[in-house]
Amino acid sequence: MIFGSALSGVTMSIATPKGFEPDKSTVKVSQNLTDIELTTDPLKAAKNADVIVTDTYSSIHNNDPKRIKKFLPKFQVNDKIMDLAKKNAIFLHCLPAKRDQEVTSSVIDGPQSVVWDEAENRLHSQKALLSALLHA
Repeated sequence: MIFGSALSGVTMSIATPKGFEPDKSTVKVSQNLTDIELTTDPLKAAKNADVIVTDTYSSIHNNDPKRIKKFLPKFQVNDKIMDLAKKNAIFLHCLPAKRDQEVTSSVIDGPQSVVWDEAENRLHSQKALLSALLHA
């Protein structure tokens, strides 16, 4: 997503807990093409945003309850975060989402959520890739 934003000239604010920042070389290369801000403050990153994106905090590879308890309250996408973004901002999540962990039900089911459209677009992209690989 960082490289894609850079190539398309989209500015990006990334809020992560300290120690979970994106790869430094990826950010450095991308910052040559567009503005990328790194912060530990999700409220700052959300302010006047066009898009709010989050991902799952835990997975089958990392389900540390201490990590979830430590970061979840500050980094959960909720109505307060969405209210800081632009009025017509959209919410994205690559799914599956753990409701009321990384995102509240009111956001993922709300009018600004386009997670199902996002999932459908990913399906078509994967079908195109499969077709290209089979006909290569």
